[in-house]
Amino acid sequence: METKHIAKKHLVLVGGGFAGLNFARRLSGNRFYNVTLVDSNNYNYFTPLLYQVATGFLEPAAISYPFRKLLKGTGMTFRMATVVRVDADRQAVYLSDGGQLDYDVLVLAAGSKTNFFGNALIERNAFYIKTIDDALSMRNGLIQTMEMAAVESDPHVRRKLLTMVVAGGGPTGVELAGMLAEFKQCLLGMDYPELKNETLRVFLVEGSPHLLAPMSAATHKEAYRVLNRFGIAIRLNTRVTHYEDDRVHLSNGEVIEAKTLIWAIGVTANTVAGIDGKSLGRGGRMMTDPYGRVMGYDNIYAIGDISIQQHDKAYPDGHPQLAQPAIQQGKKLASNLLLLAGNKPMKPFRYADRGDMAIIGRRWAVADLFKHRLHLGGILGLLGWLFIHLISLVNYNNKIKTFYNWLVAYLTHDQVLRMIFRGGNSDTGRANGPAATVPTETVAVDK
Repeated sequence: METKHIAKKHLVLVGGGFAGLNFARRLSGNRFYNVTLVDSNNYNYFTPLLYQVATGFLEPAAISYPFRKLLKGTGMTFRMATVVRVDADRQAVYLSDGGQLDYDVLVLAAGSKTNFFGNALIERNAFYIKTIDDALSMRNGLIQTMEMAAVESDPHVRRKLLTMVVAGGGPTGVELAGMLAEFKQCLLGMDYPELKNETLRVFLVEGSPHLLAPMSAATHKEAYRVLNRFGIAIRLNTRVTHYEDDRVHLSNGEVIEAKTLIWAIGVTANTVAGIDGKSLGRGGRMMTDPYGRVMGYDNIYAIGDISIQQHDKAYPDGHPQLAQPAIQQGKKLASNLLLLAGNKPMKPFRYADRGDMAIIGRRWAVADLFKHRLHLGGILGLLGWLFIHLISLVNYNNKIKTFYNWLVAYLTHDQVLRMIFRGGNSDTGRANGPAATVPTETVAVDK
């Protein structure tokens, strides 16, 4: 019996982060769609471990992998570009390389960017980590700061160089503070003998009453206790309001003289020119129906950080902008589009909360599993955190590299990645701020 030929539709996918990559993988080898993935980078990277790249505990290659290798054998194509504009009437996407992609179906997984809440001084002077470039800029800056401290003779200036403020007590802020505590306890005198009698001061500033606020009460207490034991100065119910001239101003009136401010507070959705403003909701996120379709459009979908679904009664304000919702949305939308192509009804998205985790230094982690009904801490939390993060990396090459780096760091209290690498034409910028060339805002990254 002759098989009926099906004309494939062209599906353009913008963004290859958690949502985009899991969407693409679910469509691998499908018979309904030709898929083109567009991303501003030519690699996927694992954002939950960016802070370990930024603090020199992992190399960038351990958490990233080229798209073209990931898509090999899937029948999909890749385009390295950013999206300049979407023309929904013509069903076309215009790219930064001057090209144009016509689509039958458009899936936007363009992710989010760091939210500075309109504070231009903090944006200009603080470190932040949303991309590999950000992480490398921070790593260079932190190491450069330590080199400057090692040769500084003025005790007041040296004290400022050895003072760091982390703004934000969520998972990124807590994990960063834990890594800095490890450096403070184990590596300062080892790498910089000139500083063996000095103290690295680390402040962690959080606007809510608790560290790791979305997690359980047991986790709040444990995170505070462990970081406090590590010598981290914690400020709760306090916000960073201003940062200029090496002075971090806090909402409680305190002023901390510090050469380094690390901004780890929140994200906001990337915007896509051409999408009607009426389709945007809280935080600039695209409002979608239960199937991921952007409000006001028939063939444009949004998943991950860039989208907001408010039909789920458990999440009336939308799902959290985290990896797990993005992964699940990507897989669900791919399954739904296959159902749609087969003339079958789509199924609404429901988020299955698998829990939250955070690691504090090398030896301690906390985990709230099964909707926070099970709390793990200490060695059990650490083993759970290590296992989940290792299996979540995109391929075995990443898993092996990451496991090796972790093993060396754990056994030796050391690692060899504290080196400054500069591009031939780049400016490393100030010791207390990001590189002079700030990464351009794009809409083609969901990280």
